[in-house]
Amino acid sequence: MAELERIIDYMHVPRHSDDLAQAQRLFHGRGHAYPGLHHVTVDWLPPVILITLFSAEESAAIEALSANLLAHFPQCRSVQLQHRYLLNGPIELLWGELIHALVIEENGLKFYIHLGKARNTGLFLDMRNGRDWVRQISPHKKVLNLFAYSCGFSVAAIAGQADFVMNVDMSRAALSLGRQNHRLNQQDLSRVRFDKIDIFKSFGRFKKQGPFDLLVCDPPTFQKGSVDIRRDYPKIMRRLGQFMAPDATLMLCLNAPALGEDFLMDNMAQCAPEYKVVKQITAPSVFKDAQGKGLTILCFKREA
Repeated sequence: MAELERIIDYMHVPRHSDDLAQAQRLFHGRGHAYPGLHHVTVDWLPPVILITLFSAEESAAIEALSANLLAHFPQCRSVQLQHRYLLNGPIELLWGELIHALVIEENGLKFYIHLGKARNTGLFLDMRNGRDWVRQISPHKKVLNLFAYSCGFSVAAIAGQADFVMNVDMSRAALSLGRQNHRLNQQDLSRVRFDKIDIFKSFGRFKKQGPFDLLVCDPPTFQKGSVDIRRDYPKIMRRLGQFMAPDATLMLCLNAPALGEDFLMDNMAQCAPEYKVVKQITAPSVFKDAQGKGLTILCFKREA
């Protein structure tokens, strides 16, 4: 119980009203930077505080943590607890209103969040800086967004004046949420395409729709029957020449602690040596990682 009480000491509590309006992670234990707390994260999804456990905790400790959080967030209307160590990651209400659906804001963009519907809420907060970068470099670009999920990168690209985005994912529900996110931001859907297809059987379709100026690739590490990133990432890398423009830029993401940055670097050197790293994007500072095994985002540019 004493260990969970220390979260308040480590946690970043936004004070300014503009910061409080932004969805953000408050505490990230998953990076093993805080001894005894690697199984806990805390998110602020205004007006909801979401505590996520990756292993079981005593109910008394969770209740004490909830009370401490409420003391710092008088704007909070709901404290919820997700048990990620259980099948489907069920969520329970600890305090306040039972809020299942809400709209959160990130740097002027809005996204739908659903609590208790699936293990993931609808937006990966550690990708915030990646979305900002995509928005900055998207003017007049044709963008291919692979493993699009709820199309957060696509929303950012269109906000950055991209000419066109093709979103590809195996989940119809995720793409439907992506379409809703574009509409939520009052964006022109004639510039956006949503394709529920198997990426590894669709390179010909990418060639037909291309060439693309920007590739965003943010795959899951493993999905039974569809994706094993150790095996499948090189398949994409080897085919870049088929659907990417001669001066294309790539944003390749990896969230696989067992692989890391070297996996991307080594495979790109073998499969697409004409591309060189031009930028590394880090997660927001709250996602502190003591083992160097957290999120990796490398941006590559094709040499002329």
